[in-house]
Amino acid sequence: MKILEAKNLSKSFGGIKAINNLDFFLNQNEVRGVIGPNGSGKSTFFNLLTGIYKADEGSSIFLNGENITNIETHQTVEKGMVRTFQLLRLFSEMTVLDNMMVGYHLHVKYGLLASIFGNKSSQTEEKRIKEEMMELLFFIGLADYAYMDAIELSIGQRRLLSLGRAMAMQPKILLLDEPAAGLSPVNVDNLLKIIMGLRERFSTTLVITEHILKVVMETCETITVLDYGTKIAEGTPSEVKNDKRVINAYLGEELDDNQVLKELNS
Repeated sequence: MKILEAKNLSKSFGGIKAINNLDFFLNQNEVRGVIGPNGSGKSTFFNLLTGIYKADEGSSIFLNGENITNIETHQTVEKGMVRTFQLLRLFSEMTVLDNMMVGYHLHVKYGLLASIFGNKSSQTEEKRIKEEMMELLFFIGLADYAYMDAIELSIGQRRLLSLGRAMAMQPKILLLDEPAAGLSPVNVDNLLKIIMGLRERFSTTLVITEHILKVVMETCETITVLDYGTKIAEGTPSEVKNDKRVINAYLGEELDDNQVLKELNS
């Protein structure tokens, strides 16, 4: 079932078309990759979907059939579409667990006064939330660090915390922007397992942008390729990595096919 669709999606900055008449749709429970060279429009695409940037006139974005074009970012989160960022946005001086609980705030059932005065219902609710967040931390491998400040984590652990906090918002669609950036090969392999577990355990629909092509090649059923804001290819990982347009966009026409395929398969 189609859960997200963009039609004629465009974004201009002055005379530059960052996204150019892009058509895109995503099925429920799908894991989709969006790749392209630097400056191809991947992050701009995410920013348009989540209301950070406003799309040009004539663009349309639909979530579960509802037109959400150019709504505010907090509204996209409330409707179930959440994203992570390449540049981590954690609360460094807060504990890992508290960072997770901030992510869950949309689903809290008690109000401010109940929280301040600590009545029985709010205490019960807070206990339940902590238990759920600890389960999620266990799933992503950070349960042992729950009471450590986020600033003390390694870059790999911070990436996982960013992912966990996004999952704490209970998204229907999770947009992952360069989730493997700065990770060691071992941590990349661990991330791959967690990403696949998200769909299996939480039935989350995922869209992933990533420069480490191994991540999208091993997790995504379909990959969309952008170049200068235009969709140049779309298909299975096998189809995409053998597409001449993709090869030329990534590595240039001067490189031979063996060099290109080695890079795309690495």
